[in-house]
Amino acid sequence: MFSDIPPTSDLVIRPLAYRDIDVVEQWLSQQGVHEQPFGKHTLLPQSMTAPLQRLQWLTGTAKQRIYVAERGDKLLGVAQVAPFNENRTTWQVQQLAATEFTEVGTQLLRHCFSSILEARTWMLEINIEHQDALALYRHNGFQPLAQLTYWQISSTQLAQLAQQTPSLPNLLKVTNADAPLLYQLDTASMPALVRQVFDRHSRDFRISLTDWLQDSFASWIAQAHASRAYVFEPQRKAAIAAYTLYACQDGRSPHWLELTVHPAYTWLYPELFAHLARVLQPYAPAPLVLVSTDYQPEREAYLEQCADPIRHSLMMSRSVWHKVREVRSTLPEGLTLSEVLQGLQTQHRPQPGRMSTKEGMQVYYQEPDQGNG
Repeated sequence: MFSDIPPTSDLVIRPLAYRDIDVVEQWLSQQGVHEQPFGKHTLLPQSMTAPLQRLQWLTGTAKQRIYVAERGDKLLGVAQVAPFNENRTTWQVQQLAATEFTEVGTQLLRHCFSSILEARTWMLEINIEHQDALALYRHNGFQPLAQLTYWQISSTQLAQLAQQTPSLPNLLKVTNADAPLLYQLDTASMPALVRQVFDRHSRDFRISLTDWLQDSFASWIAQAHASRAYVFEPQRKAAIAAYTLYACQDGRSPHWLELTVHPAYTWLYPELFAHLARVLQPYAPAPLVLVSTDYQPEREAYLEQCADPIRHSLMMSRSVWHKVREVRSTLPEGLTLSEVLQGLQTQHRPQPGRMSTKEGMQVYYQEPDQGNG
């Protein structure tokens, strides 16, 4: 697969150093091919995340790994990757930038594949307009997994939706105790192949103290409010819909919505959006942005009536099989395995044994003497 792009001997790939942070941030903002990572959305602008990122790198709490490629003292490329699930079996390419895009980009990806041994699957999201990036990822073994469409509901449309009266009698706030319910909902809402790539479990839907502190700090800086809730079905004792809403308080950025609906309860879409529109009424007017996938036709059919598509992306994935290191035999030279097994055989004839029967009788058994026939 990589035979036509040999590794360059003078290209050095190393982890990010503190002295590289300013240059790397400039690179990712100007030359990065990923506009937005798939998954959790943040309302923080790039310039405001620098202090928080630097604090994480200094304390060693950053989940992301950033590798830079340089030749001599010249920076040629950077790759940012991060675990996608709590088990760290699936990793995500969040950003990639390089001058010699095909050659250096391939070497950065290969370095990530070989150095992060806990990753069994890699995934990424790329804008379909980045043809060079799509060709690079296909060349490195990534295959399309799903097509994504980003939708924007205008503030005017949100005001119209807020006039409707939603019917959601069992809408509950999300806590860590509800993680098993959210995991079951997430499992039922996606195809088997996507579920296998995501490899999520119950603890992926719990919020740790560290994540809560980071979200609170980010919300305070960006003037955003996060709310999480789910719709409970008492008869099935299951969650049939759940959402996380990031509402921008000052209206400078769009509101962001992460929404999951059970495929058997797609009639909830009008009720949920009417409820969300009412939740956003106290905030400054701003559009609402959310994403849909090609395996959610009911969502896309509803959004076509009240939203406008603003971007199309492609989610891609690939598996990684790490070669098991061959172990050489420790037997002395010239000694075969059959000779070793022959030396382990007993040198004495077996002694007569005794076993008991049901009637309490004892039976003696002795192997016949092969020498006497």
